[in-house]
Amino acid sequence: METPNIRAAIDRHWAASAAGDQVTEHEIYHDDAVCSYPQSGEVIRGRHNLQALRSHHPGKPSGFAVRRIVGEGGVWVSEYVIDYAGKSAFTVSIMEFRDGKVMRETQYFADSFEAPAWRGQWVEREA
Repeated sequence: METPNIRAAIDRHWAASAAGDQVTEHEIYHDDAVCSYPQSGEVIRGRHNLQALRSHHPGKPSGFAVRRIVGEGGVWVSEYVIDYAGKSAFTVSIMEFRDGKVMRETQYFADSFEAPAWRGQWVEREA
């Protein structure tokens, strides 16, 4: 699958994820895809298990925003923010494609934090 087609598939995937459309969200994965969450040590094997896991999440996001998608060839990285009950999870997804479908995905989740005052003279605040 060429770059524009992969990018379009990723855009559909995140739009479906934000809308709670579990079927469309998981069309991007190979049946034998592997998704890992390194921070918790979890590995989810197979599109069916990944869809079931996400379908049973106890809370639905109150917000979902893609910040950036970059990639080329078979490796693509998405940065996005998911809001759950007023708390933002800053997320990075690394997708590895084979034959136009995701064969491996690694997702990292991070909470926001207050910036320390000591470095204020060197930084700008994001809007």
